[in-house]
Amino acid sequence: MNTRPLFDRILIANRGEIAVRVIRACREMGIESVAVYSDADARAVHVSLADHAVRIGPAAAIESYLSIDAILSAARQSGAQAVHPGYGFLSENSRFAAACEEAGLTFIGPPAEAIERMGSKIAARAIAREAGVPVVPGETPSEQSDAAIADAVRRVGFPVLLKPSEGGGGIGMKTVRDEDALSATTAQARREAVAAFGDGTLYVERLIEQPHHVEFQVLADHHGHVVHVFERECSIQRRHQKVIEESPSLVVSPALRQRMGEAAVAVATAAGYRNAGTVEFLVEGSGDSARFYFLEMNTRLQVEHPVTEQVAGIDLVRAQIAIAAGQPLARKQADLAQRGHAIELRVYAEDPANNDLPQAGPLLLYREPVMPGIRIDSGVTEGSEVTVHYDPLLAKLIASGETREAARGRALAALRSYPVLGIRTNIPLLIALLEHPRFIAGDVDTGFLDAEGDALRAPLTVGPPPEVTTIAALVRAERTTSGIVRHGPVPSEADPWSSLKGARV
Repeated sequence: MNTRPLFDRILIANRGEIAVRVIRACREMGIESVAVYSDADARAVHVSLADHAVRIGPAAAIESYLSIDAILSAARQSGAQAVHPGYGFLSENSRFAAACEEAGLTFIGPPAEAIERMGSKIAARAIAREAGVPVVPGETPSEQSDAAIADAVRRVGFPVLLKPSEGGGGIGMKTVRDEDALSATTAQARREAVAAFGDGTLYVERLIEQPHHVEFQVLADHHGHVVHVFERECSIQRRHQKVIEESPSLVVSPALRQRMGEAAVAVATAAGYRNAGTVEFLVEGSGDSARFYFLEMNTRLQVEHPVTEQVAGIDLVRAQIAIAAGQPLARKQADLAQRGHAIELRVYAEDPANNDLPQAGPLLLYREPVMPGIRIDSGVTEGSEVTVHYDPLLAKLIASGETREAARGRALAALRSYPVLGIRTNIPLLIALLEHPRFIAGDVDTGFLDAEGDALRAPLTVGPPPEVTTIAALVRAERTTSGIVRHGPVPSEADPWSSLKGARV
């Protein structure tokens, strides 16, 4: 029996929790891992876990994690055979995928051509439509003047969404509800699109009020096999950024699941897709009679991929690596099934009582909960320094159970056993979300936080209870008198425990 690893050495072109996730998968598979790091991450967790580590530049992402030349140089220096891009940074950059192939490196992701096709929302809509998959009604004016955009808006009918053709994450996406706001909103959307993506092309899409955002995980190999690995419900969003994801979705019946899954496979097949990807839909209504529309395709591993792993029993990172090495999919569609329920919550270093302001500083106390049915994917540890240079995601908490209520109860118990001192986190907001009657009932849509956000945040301005203040004081005393080695300094002037306002225990 041949037990030789698929690759000898893989470079992970990323940082934080996703770099840690890929490193651990490599270790399980007997593959050496190479971490890359900026000056700000020299002592980061992913650097210490990897078999090898290469510095790629200063703290600024544009000079390090976004530098194709620096990543390729690190790959040559380390002797890596393949590159895993994680998510974010260069993961959906077709030039990077092509540059890896030209350098003789296997890119663990889709072909550059597929990234290019599906990276354009306009091109992706055309592919979906040609594959017989419904898309949200809208128009893409061939002439991109403000007057042409305005005419398209009037034909589609208010309210509409103006959306950049390139990019994602809600950047440049604007709602227009009436004629009075049209001109100024168009100009703002175009400015943001040019600044973020270098392309001001806009398209007009009918605004579907209070839909569900449901996405399907797909896997495609190099042998013509494409499968879907079921759905994730991603409707709880803040400024078009997901906050909580779960699977299965409560609005997806077995018949609807089959229809949407077949549509996701059709889109991936039409795009000539390979490796792991996600086809996103908007859903109107629920159950067998619901209508769904293709939204976009994310040509990478998703932040919320653990939700699928927990309910489908499949390791998506291992699958990515195997596909990139030329192996056929390990399972056919008929072999895949959902079991139980999983909920993922993103734990951020941010202040939910202050417009989700990102936080920076040392994690003076950081203890992850260890209990049945709880998985933590993190990129930090106690003593880590949260910097201003990158996304403030600390960890993802994934709770699994036989039922949704069991998973929700486990998530609440874990969040209440997740002490973080030194900076504020969104843990209090996550607890409030899980306790909200609408969430408990499954009555959520993409407008949930817009409608309920202020009420959820109102109690979070209350100061910390006495026991939290006492713990904080004890930890501060211990760390200043015991000689414990820290990754970062304790602030000397500002009181680090002021960040505990709104904490819950």
